[in-house]
Amino acid sequence: MKPAADVPAATGGQPPAPYGFAEWRMAARVLLKAGVPPEAADWGRADGGDLFSGAPRAAGADDNGAEPSSPSSPTAPPGPAARIPRALMDMLQSAACFRAPDRWAFLYRVLWRWTHGEHDVQSPADPDGARLHGMVKAVRREEHDMHAYIRFRERPPEAGDPRFVAWFEPRHDVLPQVAEHFVARMGKRSWMIATPDASVLWDGATLHHAGPLMAGPAELEDQGEALWLTYYRSIFNPARVNAQLMQSHIPSRFWKNLPEGAIVPSLVSQAELGARKIGQVATVGRRGGATIRVSAEAAQPEREQPSRLDECRRCELWQYATQAVGGEGPKRSPIMVVGEQPGDQEDLAGQPFVGPAGKLLDQVFAQAELDRKSVYLTNAVKHFKWEPRGKRRLHKTPVQREIEACHYWLEKELAAVKPMVIVAMGATALKSVLRKSTVTLKDSLGKPIRHDGAWVVTIYHPSYVLRVPDEAAKHEAFAVMVKGLRLAQELLDRPDVAGEGNQA
Repeated sequence: MKPAADVPAATGGQPPAPYGFAEWRMAARVLLKAGVPPEAADWGRADGGDLFSGAPRAAGADDNGAEPSSPSSPTAPPGPAARIPRALMDMLQSAACFRAPDRWAFLYRVLWRWTHGEHDVQSPADPDGARLHGMVKAVRREEHDMHAYIRFRERPPEAGDPRFVAWFEPRHDVLPQVAEHFVARMGKRSWMIATPDASVLWDGATLHHAGPLMAGPAELEDQGEALWLTYYRSIFNPARVNAQLMQSHIPSRFWKNLPEGAIVPSLVSQAELGARKIGQVATVGRRGGATIRVSAEAAQPEREQPSRLDECRRCELWQYATQAVGGEGPKRSPIMVVGEQPGDQEDLAGQPFVGPAGKLLDQVFAQAELDRKSVYLTNAVKHFKWEPRGKRRLHKTPVQREIEACHYWLEKELAAVKPMVIVAMGATALKSVLRKSTVTLKDSLGKPIRHDGAWVVTIYHPSYVLRVPDEAAKHEAFAVMVKGLRLAQELLDRPDVAGEGNQA
């Protein structure tokens, strides 16, 4: 495009440099009034620079805007503004979003033909009409794809506005109209959609347009993404997967920016390697049927036990957890501390006692003068059991069958570590260690128990201390935990005298 000052008088004025449909419409109206035919209008070239470096001018004009005598001379009467049907104007506006080097010149040609009586230009049977319809269809398809495949990531509260951020790489200039769609959908929540060429920000009241503000999706982080991927894995049915159909429904260019795109290839590969054959075994097993009176042990066929914790399917908890959380500490330790189950932060990190309960346990270790690194830390149940509460995952106590299913892994840890003293934190850990569902925490606090050649000491679980509302009770529970760890250290030097302590 030429500078705005270069627009000749033959065009009837100097419209502002067009940067979108509204500016193109203004410049086209000026050219139509001046009678400038499409082949005589110079709309510039998209040769790496800005397409709109100035307004269009009549072809043949010199650098000063002077133009030889032509039907589009300055003496041509301006004439009334052309009246265009609303349907055609809507199509032109949609087609203006189609990225093509000659889009503005093409749209002007369509407009020129219509105003000169060639109304077939709006028909798909006309070459120009067919191209116009194709451009409109491609733009509307791109709008639909943005609605469907944009994934907003929620930022942490301390990051400030915008609360939700998304990245997309559109093929056409559809960001403004897509932004209006999300303004109506997202309410007063602040958000931003970034693309390689432009960005839009919604502050809850006003929509702001800006240039590119991000380099790519790598800048996006979402603490809830692990939960979403867990859900996606749980609903993925390998028995019904059709890779070709998935690729036809979701073009490959979208997968790279979708969170689930990172795990879909492995899920499809597992389906092709045999998971498809057993994908519905679990659901078939849950179907109702005749009750057979036989013990659970006798009904179970001989199966090869899992050799790795992340392969464990001994109960249903694995379906809802991010990952299994094993023990941590020296391979041989005189003291093993057993908790109940991993919490929300442990489930995401894959390590035991890294959340609020773990921080309080560190304080108990410090008061008891016991080095955490010298102790083997684990849980009776290896998967996080939870229930949804809004956007949060709240702890739910494991039932006895889940404790029994996971005792297989605790036995392996006990056999490998060979602790002299086992500290059971809470009732769930105590039931798992002693293999008794009738033992109570209240009756065993402060009373060492002999079990399978080791001492068992019972203390409160740190999460109990965090939940106690009364400060006096909180300090008392904390003191019980400290006292229990000190007793565990004393028992290391106590000989295994028959009849000493309680027997289990």
